[in-house]
Amino acid sequence: MAEFSTIYKLSIIAVIGFIQACSCTCPVMECWFVQEKAGRGGGLTGATTQEKSLLHIRTDAHSETAETQRAPADINPSRVYVITDPAATLCHPSLNPPRGSIKKPQCEINPFLPQPSSLKWVASLTESALSPIYLQADWFSGSFQGLDEQLGVSTISRAPSGTKEHDVILSITSKTMSAKSRLGDPVTLDCSFWVDQSNPLSSSGFAVEWRYQTRGDGRLVLAYDGKMDRLADTHEQGASLDFEALHERGNASLLLEEAKVRHSGTYICTVYLPYLLAQVTMDLQIIEPPSLSIHPSPLPLAVPGQTLNVQCEASGFAPLPLELNWEFKGADGKSRSLGSGSVSGHRQAWDGTYSQSTRLELDTSKLDLGRGGEVTCVAVHAGGTRRASVTLNVIGFSSPSIEDSMAMVGVALVLYGLIKFVSWTFTGSEGKVKMAEVD
Repeated sequence: MAEFSTIYKLSIIAVIGFIQACSCTCPVMECWFVQEKAGRGGGLTGATTQEKSLLHIRTDAHSETAETQRAPADINPSRVYVITDPAATLCHPSLNPPRGSIKKPQCEINPFLPQPSSLKWVASLTESALSPIYLQADWFSGSFQGLDEQLGVSTISRAPSGTKEHDVILSITSKTMSAKSRLGDPVTLDCSFWVDQSNPLSSSGFAVEWRYQTRGDGRLVLAYDGKMDRLADTHEQGASLDFEALHERGNASLLLEEAKVRHSGTYICTVYLPYLLAQVTMDLQIIEPPSLSIHPSPLPLAVPGQTLNVQCEASGFAPLPLELNWEFKGADGKSRSLGSGSVSGHRQAWDGTYSQSTRLELDTSKLDLGRGGEVTCVAVHAGGTRRASVTLNVIGFSSPSIEDSMAMVGVALVLYGLIKFVSWTFTGSEGKVKMAEVD
């Protein structure tokens, strides 16, 4: 028991140390403050302005460590803000690179206007027509992207009017800013959110929405009203949420049962509170390498001067493009390129995958193929390089190789030896017969 108690105490000390370390390593981020200018009338959209700003991140509202640092000379003091983030989401290492690092996290902050949503799966959060007094403040939305796309964060923060100290009310994060999957595999797109439970809006519930958008094509994948515990009627087959994890831990990750080509694109995870929303975007790419087949296989025997047509078919791959080439490996073990051949255009199958082929003319006299070797089709794709090979045999080759010449010499010597042996045996037998006759 004493040993268990010691381990327990050490664990508590380690946790406290970790929390303190986190609170001490929150970043001071340079950020762009972007806002729209007043419109010029006539329905024209107002231009935007962007100014450099500085964000001092802290996890405790009573901490003053962040405020003690001075702002650079090129940043207006009115654009220096203190952000209190109790969830420590903005203290992630990818948002806090080492001092002097060339790479910087991306950051943008904008003024935000709280307003009710008319979406069916969000409307229940603001059934009352009265806006709470709590909304009478300065609101801001923040968008952050960590180094190497390790993390994406979106925040909604509140500041008492006229102050520069913001409190994060809602934050949403994703660790799969750029995801890849093979065709047919299950996919999880990470999305989680945190809500400040001390704010009066948190008791009115939440809603989650997933949308797909790419190249002008958009669709609703899934939407869920957390207050009414109701899934929207319009949702994509094979897409789901872990509702237990959603309510217990704020895990709003999208689960795709089976990856298909049409799933490639941009996904937007949006979390709604009454009058507030935050969202993160992420890209999913379905990558499937091609399957190769060569026709005819095996190749027929060829004679010098003959031309053979060989075709390589690459099928079931996604996305485009694909690079097809031919290689030849001779009897000497050396490989060389035979070019790309005659490449066809790509064709798309019912499941969204592509196919493409290349045809090669093997002229045994012009290509210097010798006695033959291995002909290989090479497909270079984002999913990896694939190869398929067939053996080419050329018979009746006019110029024998060194090995063939040595073999022929060996056979000739053996035949000469046999002839000499038979001749010697026959001559010896005749001599014995003549001696017998004389006797």
